[in-house]
Amino acid sequence: MKASEIFAVDGRIVIVTGAASGIGLTIAETLADNGAYVVLADVDQAGLDQAAAAISASGGKVEALVLDVTDPAGVASAFRGIAERLGRIDVVFANAGVSAGPGYGNPIGALDALDFELFERANRVNLTGAIATMTAAARIMKAQSAGSIIVTTSAAAFSNSRLPGYGYYAAKAGLAQVVKVAAAEMAQHNVRVNAIAPGAFPTNMAGGRLREPGGGAAFAAEAMIQRVARMEEIAGAALLLASEASSYMTGTTLHVDGGVAAT
Repeated sequence: MKASEIFAVDGRIVIVTGAASGIGLTIAETLADNGAYVVLADVDQAGLDQAAAAISASGGKVEALVLDVTDPAGVASAFRGIAERLGRIDVVFANAGVSAGPGYGNPIGALDALDFELFERANRVNLTGAIATMTAAARIMKAQSAGSIIVTTSAAAFSNSRLPGYGYYAAKAGLAQVVKVAAAEMAQHNVRVNAIAPGAFPTNMAGGRLREPGGGAAFAAEAMIQRVARMEEIAGAALLLASEASSYMTGTTLHVDGGVAAT
């Protein structure tokens, strides 16, 4: 088969949370560029409008949805509305996430100095918000007996870095296990559940310092490849899991981390 057929997402209805910037935006752009209809979901109205306009100007089929993933009822209602209006939901990326502040490599991120406000916020968005997204997707996909749920975990769920905060670790590691459990449940309904575990990407996380010259040096040092990722390097994994190229994959995590999890 041709690669264009194996990785085809043309006409698929896709929702991406945290899509106003960073990894979520890159995923949305990639799928729209390959013919998917993409719903960009985020709390950032201005960022959403800008992203949607840019994708539309490039010929992509896109719409913007202001959505707070920490509101499970709101997520469920929004997903039901999309499914009713568009007929189905084929792929959902539970990608929205926030930082939990510095890790134990910084005195203010040490265990005995834990900021519980940051800890709880990270878990509310990164764990509860992702599960709310998965739950809403599962209801639609179970009814239609088809779909692919893709979760953004993190290299932090599989490593012992000094850099991410405790709340980030707790949420992303918990989410990695939830993916396995959800995959086991949803397999009987012809719904696949997988994850992508990114390493250091130049996003808005960590105050955006990974975009600054030299800002990612500590993160780069933890990777076998010894650099921060380029945004487009998430695209292949996203396209794989959103397409039939991964039709026999579920309960797995694709590590796009420059080798961090293997060190």
